[in-house]
Amino acid sequence: MDLGIAGKLAAVAAASSGLGLATARALSEEGVRVAICGRDRARIQKAAASLGHDALALVADAATTEGAQHFIERSRVALGGLDILVTNAGGPPAGNFASTDVDAYPDALSLNLLSVVAMCKEAVPAMREQKWGRILAITSISVRQPLPGLILSNTARAGVTGFLKTLAREIASDGVTVNSLQPGIHETRRVTELFGGDLTGLSRDIPAGVLGDAGRFGRIAAFLCSESASFVTGAAVPVDGGAYSGLQ
Repeated sequence: MDLGIAGKLAAVAAASSGLGLATARALSEEGVRVAICGRDRARIQKAAASLGHDALALVADAATTEGAQHFIERSRVALGGLDILVTNAGGPPAGNFASTDVDAYPDALSLNLLSVVAMCKEAVPAMREQKWGRILAITSISVRQPLPGLILSNTARAGVTGFLKTLAREIASDGVTVNSLQPGIHETRRVTELFGGDLTGLSRDIPAGVLGDAGRFGRIAAFLCSESASFVTGAAVPVDGGAYSGLQ
């Protein structure tokens, strides 16, 4: 299927590995020129080299508002424009209500909420002017079903989903879509860190019977950035193998 985005220009945050890199790869395979960022120069350069297609590696910390905004500024200059923005970031530290201090919340909000706001503030005006754009946020299934022991992530990602829904309605008439993907448990470094390297048994609670595959996730992301998905906006789509059991 031709997604109709060959020649488009994309910035994908936090894409040195995992779902961010998989999304960047799927876009690149569709003929999109991609700029990716990460904090470690060697890792992000290696990731960009694996993509080919003139992918650009930028060293930036998209976990902060300043770093996130700077990443978009540099991407637009280096690429010569920007049509697609994929926001992404790692998760804050694990913890529950009792173990998590109030002082831990601002950093979590900066990581998973304010960084997204900053990237959108930098990217959206030009997209509105050119009457075409795609904003896609990688969040978490915890937005729909809060995960035990991840109170910081549950809180921040719910907030960013509210922001994205509001933004989607404000800019839909300008040809710019705003959506999010809510991954469940995928076989990534983040999941390995959370579960101490032992992923045995995690698939038992997933109706599909397996952990998520990053490559397949990336292809779903690429579709939501496509021309065919132009009438899909304001959506928050679970990608979790059926693990979420609610009706909405």
